[in-house]
Amino acid sequence: MTAQSGPGSGNVATPQRVAALQRRMVGVLALATILGGLGVGASLSAGALLIADITGNPALSGFGSTMNAVGAAIAGVPLARLAARRGRRIALATGNAIAVLGAVLVVVASALHVSALLFVGLGVLGVAVAVQLQSRFAATDLAVPQRRARDLSLVVWSITIGAVTGPNLIGPGELLGEALGLPGLSGIFFFTIAAQIAAGLVVWIGLRPDPLLEAQRLAALTDEPAARAGATPAERGQAAPTAPDEAAPAARASALPQYLAIAMVALAHAVMVGLMAMTPLHLTDHGGSITLVGLTISLHIAGMYALSPVFGMLTSRLGAIPVILSGFGVLALAALGTGFGGESVSVIQTALILLGIGWCMVTVAGAALVTELTPAADRPARQGQSDTTMNAAGALFGAASGALFAAGGFPLVSVVAGVLIVLGAATAVRLLALRRG
Repeated sequence: MTAQSGPGSGNVATPQRVAALQRRMVGVLALATILGGLGVGASLSAGALLIADITGNPALSGFGSTMNAVGAAIAGVPLARLAARRGRRIALATGNAIAVLGAVLVVVASALHVSALLFVGLGVLGVAVAVQLQSRFAATDLAVPQRRARDLSLVVWSITIGAVTGPNLIGPGELLGEALGLPGLSGIFFFTIAAQIAAGLVVWIGLRPDPLLEAQRLAALTDEPAARAGATPAERGQAAPTAPDEAAPAARASALPQYLAIAMVALAHAVMVGLMAMTPLHLTDHGGSITLVGLTISLHIAGMYALSPVFGMLTSRLGAIPVILSGFGVLALAALGTGFGGESVSVIQTALILLGIGWCMVTVAGAALVTELTPAADRPARQGQSDTTMNAAGALFGAASGALFAAGGFPLVSVVAGVLIVLGAATAVRLLALRRG
Protein backbone atom coordinates (compact mmCIF):
# COMPACT_ATOMS: atom_id res chain seq x y z
CA MET A 1 0.00 0.00 0.00
CA THR A 2 1.28 3.47 -0.75
CA ALA A 3 0.97 6.45 1.52
CA GLN A 4 0.50 10.06 0.58
CA SER A 5 2.96 12.75 1.60
CA GLY A 6 0.25 14.85 3.24
CA PRO A 7 -3.46 15.02 3.70
CA GLY A 8 -5.15 15.52 0.40
CA SER A 9 -1.87 15.19 -1.48
CA GLY A 10 -1.31 13.09 -4.54
CA ASN A 11 2.38 12.63 -3.88
CA VAL A 12 3.52 9.16 -2.89
CA ALA A 13 5.41 9.15 0.43
CA THR A 14 8.62 7.72 -0.96
CA PRO A 15 11.64 7.38 1.33
CA GLN A 16 13.16 10.42 -0.35
CA ARG A 17 10.05 12.58 0.22
CA VAL A 18 9.76 11.59 3.87
CA ALA A 19 13.49 12.17 4.40
CA ALA A 20 13.19 15.64 2.81
CA LEU A 21 10.20 16.42 5.03
CA GLN A 22 12.14 15.31 8.09
CA ARG A 23 15.06 17.57 7.20
CA ARG A 24 12.68 20.51 6.90
CA MET A 25 11.04 19.68 10.22
CA VAL A 26 14.42 19.59 11.99
CA GLY A 27 15.33 22.95 10.44
CA VAL A 28 12.05 24.53 11.57
CA LEU A 29 12.40 23.11 15.10
CA ALA A 30 16.01 24.29 15.31
CA LEU A 31 15.10 27.84 14.28
CA ALA A 32 12.20 27.97 16.74
CA THR A 33 14.45 26.63 19.49
CA ILE A 34 17.09 29.28 18.78
CA LEU A 35 14.47 32.01 19.11
CA GLY A 36 12.88 30.47 22.18
CA GLY A 37 16.27 29.88 23.78
CA LEU A 38 17.16 33.51 23.20
CA GLY A 39 14.23 34.56 25.32
CA VAL A 40 14.86 31.96 28.02
CA GLY A 41 18.57 32.72 28.26
CA ALA A 42 17.85 36.42 28.61
CA SER A 43 15.12 36.04 31.23
CA LEU A 44 16.95 33.54 33.43
CA SER A 45 19.94 35.84 33.65
CA ALA A 46 17.83 38.83 34.69
CA GLY A 47 15.31 36.94 36.82
CA ALA A 48 17.61 36.42 39.80
CA LEU A 49 18.71 40.06 39.74
CA LEU A 50 15.13 41.27 39.46
CA ILE A 51 14.06 39.16 42.45
CA ALA A 52 16.84 40.61 44.58
CA ASP A 53 15.89 44.13 43.48
CA ILE A 54 12.14 43.84 44.11
CA THR A 55 12.25 41.76 47.32
CA GLY A 56 15.35 43.46 48.73
CA ASN A 57 16.57 40.01 49.76
CA PRO A 58 19.42 38.60 47.61
CA ALA A 59 19.03 35.23 49.35
CA LEU A 60 15.77 34.73 47.44
CA SER A 61 17.37 35.22 44.03
CA GLY A 62 17.91 31.49 43.55
CA PHE A 63 14.15 30.93 43.52
CA GLY A 64 14.02 32.37 40.01
CA SER A 65 15.55 29.25 38.49
CA THR A 66 13.54 27.07 40.87
CA MET A 67 10.25 28.61 39.75
CA ASN A 68 11.35 28.26 36.14
CA ALA A 69 12.01 24.55 36.67
CA VAL A 70 8.69 24.10 38.49
CA GLY A 71 6.83 25.73 35.61
CA ALA A 72 8.59 23.47 33.11
CA ALA A 73 7.80 20.40 35.19
CA ILE A 74 4.11 21.26 35.48
CA ALA A 75 3.81 21.93 31.74
CA GLY A 76 5.57 18.79 30.50
CA VAL A 77 2.69 16.31 30.66
CA PRO A 78 -0.13 18.68 29.54
CA LEU A 79 1.87 19.79 26.49
CA ALA A 80 2.60 16.15 25.63
CA ARG A 81 -1.08 15.26 25.93
CA LEU A 82 -2.00 18.20 23.72
CA ALA A 83 0.57 17.01 21.16
CA ALA A 84 -0.91 13.52 21.22
CA ARG A 85 -4.40 14.90 20.55
CA ARG A 86 -3.72 17.85 18.26
CA GLY A 87 -0.13 17.49 17.06
CA ARG A 88 3.25 19.05 17.84
CA ARG A 89 2.46 22.32 16.04
CA ILE A 90 -0.44 23.27 18.28
CA ALA A 91 1.29 22.02 21.44
CA LEU A 92 4.53 23.95 20.84
CA ALA A 93 2.79 27.14 19.70
CA THR A 94 0.50 26.99 22.73
CA GLY A 95 3.54 26.66 24.97
CA ASN A 96 5.11 29.71 23.35
CA ALA A 97 1.90 31.70 23.91
CA ILE A 98 1.81 30.73 27.59
CA ALA A 99 5.47 31.74 27.94
CA VAL A 100 4.59 35.16 26.50
CA LEU A 101 1.96 35.50 29.23
CA GLY A 102 4.62 34.64 31.83
CA ALA A 103 6.95 37.34 30.55
CA VAL A 104 4.10 39.89 30.59
CA LEU A 105 3.37 38.98 34.22
CA VAL A 106 7.03 39.54 35.09
CA VAL A 107 6.96 43.01 33.52
CA VAL A 108 3.75 43.91 35.35
CA ALA A 109 5.16 42.57 38.64
CA SER A 110 8.33 44.61 38.26
CA ALA A 111 6.34 47.75 37.46
CA LEU A 112 4.12 47.26 40.51
CA HIS A 113 6.88 45.84 42.73
CA VAL A 114 4.76 42.80 43.61
CA SER A 115 7.11 39.94 44.47
CA ALA A 116 4.44 37.20 44.56
CA LEU A 117 3.34 38.05 41.02
CA LEU A 118 6.99 38.05 39.96
CA PHE A 119 7.46 34.47 41.16
CA VAL A 120 4.26 33.42 39.41
CA GLY A 121 5.40 35.06 36.19
CA LEU A 122 8.78 33.32 36.29
CA GLY A 123 7.01 30.03 36.89
CA VAL A 124 4.69 30.52 33.93
CA LEU A 125 7.67 31.54 31.82
CA GLY A 126 9.16 28.13 32.63
CA VAL A 127 6.75 26.69 30.06
CA ALA A 128 9.27 27.93 27.46
CA VAL A 129 11.73 25.35 28.79
CA ALA A 130 9.11 22.61 28.42
CA VAL A 131 8.64 23.72 24.81
CA GLN A 132 12.37 23.40 24.15
CA LEU A 133 12.39 19.90 25.61
CA GLN A 134 9.36 18.79 23.61
CA SER A 135 10.94 20.21 20.45
CA ARG A 136 13.81 17.73 20.70
CA PHE A 137 11.32 14.87 20.80
CA ALA A 138 9.41 16.36 17.87
CA ALA A 139 12.61 15.99 15.85
CA THR A 140 12.31 12.19 16.20
CA ASP A 141 8.74 11.80 14.97
CA LEU A 142 9.60 11.19 11.31
CA ALA A 143 13.23 10.14 11.78
CA VAL A 144 14.40 6.65 10.87
CA PRO A 145 15.59 4.75 13.97
CA GLN A 146 19.34 5.09 13.47
CA ARG A 147 19.01 8.85 12.85
CA ARG A 148 16.78 9.72 15.80
CA ALA A 149 19.62 10.58 18.16
CA ARG A 150 21.35 12.71 15.53
CA ASP A 151 18.25 14.71 14.63
CA LEU A 152 17.33 15.13 18.28
CA SER A 153 20.84 16.33 19.10
CA LEU A 154 20.75 18.96 16.35
CA VAL A 155 17.73 20.59 17.99
CA VAL A 156 19.44 20.38 21.40
CA TRP A 157 22.53 22.03 19.91
CA SER A 158 20.46 24.94 18.63
CA ILE A 159 19.70 25.90 22.25
CA THR A 160 23.36 26.94 22.52
CA ILE A 161 22.88 30.07 20.44
CA GLY A 162 20.06 31.50 22.52
CA ALA A 163 21.46 30.35 25.86
CA VAL A 164 24.84 31.99 25.24
CA THR A 165 23.55 35.10 23.46
CA GLY A 166 20.60 35.80 25.76
CA PRO A 167 22.52 37.04 28.81
CA ASN A 168 24.22 39.66 26.64
CA LEU A 169 20.82 41.34 26.17
CA ILE A 170 20.71 42.49 29.80
CA GLY A 171 22.42 45.78 28.95
CA PRO A 172 20.17 46.74 26.02
CA GLY A 173 17.19 45.50 28.04
CA GLU A 174 18.00 47.88 30.88
CA LEU A 175 18.10 50.79 28.46
CA LEU A 176 14.73 49.76 27.02
CA GLY A 177 13.15 49.36 30.45
CA GLU A 178 14.36 52.76 31.62
CA ALA A 179 13.19 54.37 28.39
CA LEU A 180 9.70 52.99 29.07
CA GLY A 181 9.72 54.27 32.62
CA LEU A 182 10.01 50.76 34.09
CA PRO A 183 12.67 49.14 36.29
CA GLY A 184 15.67 48.62 34.03
CA LEU A 185 15.90 44.87 34.57
CA SER A 186 12.32 44.38 33.34
CA GLY A 187 13.25 45.62 29.87
CA ILE A 188 14.92 42.37 28.90
CA PHE A 189 11.57 40.60 29.20
CA PHE A 190 10.31 42.57 26.21
CA PHE A 191 12.98 40.73 24.23
CA THR A 192 11.67 37.51 25.75
CA ILE A 193 8.13 38.36 24.61
CA ALA A 194 9.31 39.11 21.07
CA ALA A 195 11.44 35.94 20.93
CA GLN A 196 8.62 33.68 22.12
CA ILE A 197 6.15 35.23 19.66
CA ALA A 198 8.64 34.73 16.84
CA ALA A 199 9.27 31.12 17.88
CA GLY A 200 5.53 30.43 18.00
CA LEU A 201 5.05 31.86 14.51
CA VAL A 202 7.90 29.77 13.12
CA VAL A 203 6.33 26.63 14.57
CA TRP A 204 2.79 27.55 13.52
CA ILE A 205 3.79 28.28 9.94
CA GLY A 206 6.65 25.83 9.47
CA LEU A 207 5.38 22.59 11.02
CA ARG A 208 3.06 21.75 8.16
CA PRO A 209 2.32 18.91 7.88
CA ASP A 210 2.58 18.29 11.59
CA PRO A 211 5.40 15.74 12.13
CA LEU A 212 3.64 13.72 14.82
CA LEU A 213 0.30 13.58 13.02
CA GLU A 214 2.06 12.78 9.76
CA ALA A 215 3.99 9.97 11.41
CA GLN A 216 0.76 8.56 12.83
CA ARG A 217 -0.94 8.86 9.46
CA LEU A 218 1.88 7.05 7.69
CA ALA A 219 1.77 4.32 10.31
CA ALA A 220 -1.96 3.86 9.69
CA LEU A 221 -1.53 3.70 5.91
CA THR A 222 1.34 1.27 5.81
CA ASP A 223 2.26 -1.98 7.44
CA GLU A 224 5.50 -0.48 8.75
CA PRO A 225 6.11 1.69 11.84
CA ALA A 226 5.90 5.41 11.13
CA ALA A 227 9.50 5.98 12.11
CA ARG A 228 10.57 3.51 9.39
CA ALA A 229 8.55 5.16 6.60
CA GLY A 230 11.50 7.20 5.37
CA ALA A 231 14.11 4.44 5.46
CA THR A 232 15.66 2.72 2.48
CA PRO A 233 15.46 -1.09 2.37
CA ALA A 234 19.05 -1.29 3.61
CA GLU A 235 18.33 1.10 6.49
CA ARG A 236 15.24 -0.88 7.44
CA GLY A 237 17.31 -4.03 7.63
CA GLN A 238 20.00 -2.37 9.75
CA ALA A 239 17.51 -0.74 12.10
CA ALA A 240 15.31 -3.78 12.64
CA PRO A 241 16.94 -5.02 15.87
CA THR A 242 16.35 -1.71 17.66
CA ALA A 243 13.11 -0.44 16.12
CA PRO A 244 10.70 0.36 18.96
CA ASP A 245 7.81 -1.60 17.51
CA GLU A 246 10.04 -4.66 17.15
CA ALA A 247 11.62 -4.40 20.61
CA ALA A 248 12.30 -7.41 22.81
CA PRO A 249 9.19 -9.04 24.31
CA ALA A 250 10.29 -8.02 27.82
CA ALA A 251 10.39 -4.37 26.76
CA ARG A 252 6.96 -4.63 25.14
CA ALA A 253 5.41 -6.45 28.06
CA SER A 254 6.49 -3.95 30.67
CA ALA A 255 7.00 -0.23 30.91
CA LEU A 256 9.87 -0.76 33.37
CA PRO A 257 12.64 -0.13 30.80
CA GLN A 258 10.97 3.14 29.84
CA TYR A 259 10.80 4.29 33.45
CA LEU A 260 14.41 3.31 34.03
CA ALA A 261 15.44 5.45 31.06
CA ILE A 262 13.40 8.35 32.44
CA ALA A 263 15.02 7.91 35.85
CA MET A 264 18.53 8.10 34.38
CA VAL A 265 17.78 11.39 32.64
CA ALA A 266 16.19 12.81 35.79
CA LEU A 267 19.15 11.85 38.01
CA ALA A 268 21.66 13.42 35.62
CA HIS A 269 19.58 16.59 35.42
CA ALA A 270 19.32 16.82 39.21
CA VAL A 271 23.10 16.55 39.53
CA MET A 272 23.62 19.24 36.92
CA VAL A 273 21.16 21.71 38.46
CA GLY A 274 22.36 21.18 42.03
CA LEU A 275 26.05 21.67 41.29
CA MET A 276 25.48 24.53 38.86
CA ALA A 277 23.20 26.39 41.28
CA MET A 278 25.84 26.46 44.01
CA THR A 279 28.76 27.43 41.81
CA PRO A 280 28.13 31.22 42.02
CA LEU A 281 27.97 31.06 45.82
CA HIS A 282 31.14 28.98 46.02
CA LEU A 283 33.07 31.31 43.74
CA THR A 284 31.93 34.51 45.45
CA ASP A 285 32.62 32.99 48.89
CA HIS A 286 36.21 32.55 47.74
CA GLY A 287 36.53 36.09 46.42
CA GLY A 288 35.36 35.56 42.86
CA SER A 289 33.81 38.45 40.96
CA ILE A 290 30.47 38.55 39.18
CA THR A 291 32.39 38.59 35.91
CA LEU A 292 34.14 35.37 36.90
CA VAL A 293 30.82 33.79 37.81
CA GLY A 294 29.35 34.77 34.45
CA LEU A 295 32.32 33.34 32.55
CA THR A 296 32.16 30.08 34.48
CA ILE A 297 28.44 29.62 33.84
CA SER A 298 28.94 30.47 30.16
CA LEU A 299 31.59 27.74 29.91
CA HIS A 300 29.19 25.35 31.60
CA ILE A 301 26.38 26.20 29.18
CA ALA A 302 28.74 25.66 26.25
CA GLY A 303 29.53 22.23 27.68
CA MET A 304 25.82 21.46 27.95
CA TYR A 305 24.97 22.05 24.32
CA ALA A 306 27.94 22.59 22.00
CA LEU A 307 28.86 18.90 21.58
CA SER A 308 25.34 17.49 21.43
CA PRO A 309 25.59 16.49 17.72
CA VAL A 310 28.72 14.49 18.56
CA PHE A 311 26.92 12.58 21.27
CA GLY A 312 23.94 12.10 18.98
CA MET A 313 26.17 10.41 16.41
CA LEU A 314 27.88 8.32 19.10
CA THR A 315 24.48 7.19 20.35
CA SER A 316 23.53 6.08 16.84
CA ARG A 317 26.79 4.16 16.41
CA LEU A 318 27.48 2.74 19.87
CA GLY A 319 24.01 2.60 21.38
CA ALA A 320 22.40 4.78 24.03
CA ILE A 321 23.44 2.94 27.19
CA PRO A 322 27.23 3.05 26.60
CA VAL A 323 26.95 6.81 26.01
CA ILE A 324 24.81 7.20 29.14
CA LEU A 325 27.28 5.24 31.29
CA SER A 326 30.13 7.35 29.92
CA GLY A 327 28.09 10.45 30.72
CA PHE A 328 27.71 9.43 34.35
CA GLY A 329 31.47 8.84 34.42
CA VAL A 330 32.04 12.41 33.23
CA LEU A 331 29.54 13.68 35.84
CA ALA A 332 31.53 11.82 38.51
CA LEU A 333 34.70 13.64 37.44
CA ALA A 334 32.77 16.91 37.65
CA ALA A 335 31.59 16.12 41.20
CA LEU A 336 35.16 15.31 42.23
CA GLY A 337 36.24 18.68 40.84
CA THR A 338 33.57 20.66 42.67
CA GLY A 339 34.12 18.66 45.85
CA PHE A 340 37.88 19.11 46.02
CA GLY A 341 38.38 22.24 43.88
CA GLY A 342 38.45 24.61 46.85
CA GLU A 343 39.75 28.03 45.83
CA SER A 344 41.11 26.86 42.48
CA VAL A 345 39.16 28.71 39.81
CA SER A 346 40.59 26.57 37.01
CA VAL A 347 39.49 23.34 38.72
CA ILE A 348 35.97 24.64 39.33
CA GLN A 349 35.66 25.89 35.76
CA THR A 350 36.91 22.57 34.39
CA ALA A 351 34.44 20.77 36.63
CA LEU A 352 31.56 22.93 35.35
CA ILE A 353 32.52 22.23 31.74
CA LEU A 354 32.59 18.49 32.52
CA LEU A 355 29.27 18.85 34.31
CA GLY A 356 27.72 20.27 31.15
CA ILE A 357 29.28 17.61 28.92
CA GLY A 358 28.18 14.73 31.15
CA TRP A 359 24.66 16.14 31.33
CA CYS A 360 24.55 16.44 27.55
CA MET A 361 25.67 12.82 27.04
CA VAL A 362 22.99 11.42 29.35
CA THR A 363 20.25 13.78 28.14
CA VAL A 364 20.77 13.24 24.41
CA ALA A 365 21.22 9.48 24.65
CA GLY A 366 18.50 9.17 27.29
CA ALA A 367 15.91 11.03 25.21
CA ALA A 368 16.71 8.83 22.22
CA LEU A 369 16.42 5.75 24.43
CA VAL A 370 13.03 6.79 25.86
CA THR A 371 11.77 7.17 22.29
CA GLU A 372 13.27 3.85 21.20
CA LEU A 373 11.84 1.86 24.11
CA THR A 374 8.31 3.28 23.86
CA PRO A 375 5.71 2.04 21.36
CA ALA A 376 4.81 4.76 18.86
CA ALA A 377 1.29 5.29 20.22
CA ASP A 378 2.59 5.91 23.75
CA ARG A 379 5.57 8.11 22.91
CA PRO A 380 4.10 11.60 23.42
CA ALA A 381 2.80 10.69 26.88
CA ARG A 382 6.02 9.02 27.95
CA GLN A 383 8.12 11.88 26.57
CA GLY A 384 6.03 14.34 28.57
CA GLN A 385 6.53 12.25 31.69
CA SER A 386 10.28 12.29 31.08
CA ASP A 387 10.36 16.07 30.76
CA THR A 388 8.25 16.57 33.86
CA THR A 389 10.33 14.13 35.90
CA MET A 390 13.67 15.66 34.94
CA ASN A 391 12.51 19.19 35.70
CA ALA A 392 10.98 18.14 39.01
CA ALA A 393 14.20 16.36 39.98
CA GLY A 394 16.21 19.45 39.06
CA ALA A 395 13.94 21.71 41.07
CA LEU A 396 14.11 19.44 44.13
CA PHE A 397 17.88 19.03 44.21
CA GLY A 398 18.38 22.64 43.19
CA ALA A 399 16.36 23.73 46.22
CA ALA A 400 18.01 21.19 48.54
CA SER A 401 21.49 22.17 47.40
CA GLY A 402 21.16 25.52 49.18
CA ALA A 403 20.61 23.85 52.56
CA LEU A 404 23.38 21.35 51.85
CA PHE A 405 25.76 24.16 50.90
CA ALA A 406 24.94 26.05 54.10
CA ALA A 407 25.64 22.91 56.13
CA GLY A 408 28.80 21.66 54.47
CA GLY A 409 29.75 23.81 51.50
CA PHE A 410 30.46 22.54 48.00
CA PRO A 411 32.01 19.27 49.29
CA LEU A 412 28.71 18.15 50.87
CA VAL A 413 26.69 19.11 47.79
CA SER A 414 29.18 17.15 45.68
CA VAL A 415 28.93 14.06 47.92
CA VAL A 416 25.14 13.98 47.56
CA ALA A 417 25.53 14.53 43.83
CA GLY A 418 27.93 11.57 43.81
CA VAL A 419 25.27 9.36 45.36
CA LEU A 420 22.83 10.38 42.61
CA ILE A 421 25.48 9.64 39.99
CA VAL A 422 26.03 6.14 41.38
CA LEU A 423 22.26 5.55 41.35
CA GLY A 424 22.11 6.71 37.74
CA ALA A 425 24.94 4.43 36.64
CA ALA A 426 23.37 1.48 38.51
CA THR A 427 20.07 2.18 36.75
CA ALA A 428 21.84 2.11 33.39
CA VAL A 429 23.44 -1.25 34.24
CA ARG A 430 20.06 -2.61 35.32
CA LEU A 431 18.47 -1.50 32.05
CA LEU A 432 21.31 -3.03 30.06
CA ALA A 433 20.76 -6.34 31.86
CA LEU A 434 17.02 -6.20 31.15
CA ARG A 435 17.57 -5.60 27.46
CA ARG A 436 20.11 -8.40 27.16
CA GLY A 437 17.94 -10.76 29.17
